[in-house]
Amino acid sequence: MFTFKQDAYADVRIEDRFSTNVTFMNGMLKEIKESKEKRAFIRVFDGKMWYYASTTDIGDIQNKLDGLYAQAKSNPKILRNRTVSRYQVNVEEKMAFSDTSVRNIPISEKKALLEKYLPILSSSPLMAMPQAIYLDRNSVFEFYSSKGASIKYDYQTCGIVLACTLAEGEKFFQAHHQIGHTRFSALKGKGKEIKAAFDEQIECMKNEVAITPGEYPVILSPEAAGIFAHESFGHKSEADFMLADEGIRREWQIGKTVASPLLSIVDCGKSLGSGYVPYDDEGTKARKNYLIKNGVLAGRLHSGATSAYLKEKMTGNARAVNCTFEPIVRMTNTYIEKGEYTKEELFAGVKFGYYIKSVKHGSGMSKFTIAPNVAYEIVDGKITRPVKISVITGDVFTTLGLIDGLSDKVEFMSFVSGGCGKNEQYPLPVGFGGPHVRISKMFAQ
Repeated sequence: MFTFKQDAYADVRIEDRFSTNVTFMNGMLKEIKESKEKRAFIRVFDGKMWYYASTTDIGDIQNKLDGLYAQAKSNPKILRNRTVSRYQVNVEEKMAFSDTSVRNIPISEKKALLEKYLPILSSSPLMAMPQAIYLDRNSVFEFYSSKGASIKYDYQTCGIVLACTLAEGEKFFQAHHQIGHTRFSALKGKGKEIKAAFDEQIECMKNEVAITPGEYPVILSPEAAGIFAHESFGHKSEADFMLADEGIRREWQIGKTVASPLLSIVDCGKSLGSGYVPYDDEGTKARKNYLIKNGVLAGRLHSGATSAYLKEKMTGNARAVNCTFEPIVRMTNTYIEKGEYTKEELFAGVKFGYYIKSVKHGSGMSKFTIAPNVAYEIVDGKITRPVKISVITGDVFTTLGLIDGLSDKVEFMSFVSGGCGKNEQYPLPVGFGGPHVRISKMFAQ
């Protein structure tokens, strides 16, 4: 397709992106649009320096490529370069969403779907400022390299985001519910689920009680556990953080015990969902990467450059938010593997503590902070009254060592709004999840 020279490495990635946004505010239609863009990102590497170009003129890719070659220095030994030698030469077409593409669904049908759920946001006099959004995205990616790689695959996600403000006297609560999937048909018939989610949040606002700050046993839902794994450990596993910091590399030695032996954390782009990445933006095939295995630091996430620098295997984690940017090390689907307890057995082990069911947001590297949305008191192994917790927080490694139970089922979360941010690249679609996770002691306030 392109004419590559042999005295420098080059690759071309192309994304043909389609997206839809339908937004209602206070019951009124505020936005309804479809967007299409086809963009390419071209790289040339001469062994010492990278040269980049980005264009929406797909017919001009060869000219852009030739222009970058003109800037690079000739290097007949480029294939022996420690980074270039690691790049895989995959040839595959992997189209998973051809038959279910959201491109083929009329925007009027997407709007009608959202309108069916609008009455839920006014089903209680406590509800105000309702917002409803339908979002989707379908992308077709192509990747070609001077080493001979030729890859084509597609990606799709769609979903609805519903939110409102709950108010009663001096009590306020930001209620929300989101459903994400890879198939439009899976978004239908969700009225009971959505109504139940908002009814629960209404009950929480009306009845939640303040807690006494302190350390307590805590059980994290799969959503909360996934956010914890992503924010507090996944980012620490991105190898580019270590290149300029000898201290982090010393702390982050493979084979070091860093958590409870019950804990294994994985990153893998193979699973369909918001973190689906069968090939990364350097053409590396997705694989199952253990970050922690049975409590021991087992790996980290890499691009070609970080893999070469640290002399470790490629992992399929070089990603860019779009074809305007160069790929950097990012997560895909990050999750905690299951344990052996049933959910009931896990809760039975808590005399008094808290259950974090849903989360507003989370952040952290060495220290983490998670802000719960819906949380409950646990008494004698049973979920009881709702509680108001501002944050749960702690030291990452200390908390990882205090995990004393995992349920036997893993749930994955797929979201259509937001995403992961790093440097200037936001929002990148990622997935996360896990089982219910019991931690013997966390600080809550």
